[in-house]
Amino acid sequence: MGKKNDNLPIVVNDLHKAFGDQSVLNGIDLRVAPGETLAVLGRSGTGKSVLLKLIIRLQAPDSGTIRVAGQELANLNEEQLNQVRKKVGFLFQQAALYDSLTVEENVAFPLSRHTRMSGAEQKERVRELLADVGMDRELGKMPAEISGGMQKRVGLARALALEPEILLFDEPTSGLDPITAGEVGELIVALKQRRKMSAIVVTHDVQQAQVFSDRLVLLHEGKILAEGTFVELQESQNEVVAQFMGHGS
Repeated sequence: MGKKNDNLPIVVNDLHKAFGDQSVLNGIDLRVAPGETLAVLGRSGTGKSVLLKLIIRLQAPDSGTIRVAGQELANLNEEQLNQVRKKVGFLFQQAALYDSLTVEENVAFPLSRHTRMSGAEQKERVRELLADVGMDRELGKMPAEISGGMQKRVGLARALALEPEILLFDEPTSGLDPITAGEVGELIVALKQRRKMSAIVVTHDVQQAQVFSDRLVLLHEGKILAEGTFVELQESQNEVVAQFMGHGS
């Protein structure tokens, strides 16, 4: 592997992962450039979410290597791994907000845990973050009192709290109506332009992937079946790729 890859935000080489005798990822190679948003497409059960968990080492690969922010994950101890994780914002599929905390407290959580900000500084930062995603009027509400789309926005504000270099999204538009999904897609584009972050977005929403991604990969049977721009994948002669891209239009 050449030096040119060393400074990329994410470099994945020959990644394998199985659960029991079920092979989920079977030799994945990925590169994400600085400021690039990569969409990972695929049907349910193709290992898209597993890939994200491997990239922040919530799970360990069976073989292969993963470099995040210039660090080879397999070589890191727990403390070093936590330092790398602070550079990565993760938006879970269900937003994963803490039910017992208000919107404001949810977003403040990583700040109180990982920074030395005063209470006043945290409050100010939380307001900025929530304003960024159009949720600054909902500070005192509980997650159960806001819609699914709003929960995703709050989850995104929390994922941005530590000013990550990299963002990982797991199905950011799933379970949302088309209008709200469109708003979340536009939000991803706006944040990317403003903050120049690199991102991987796992999704089966082909139309939204067209909106927010620079490049797409299609996972199929544990491998990357196709890689390129939206137009390149749309023009693919491969039957599986054509069928997948057609479903979203």
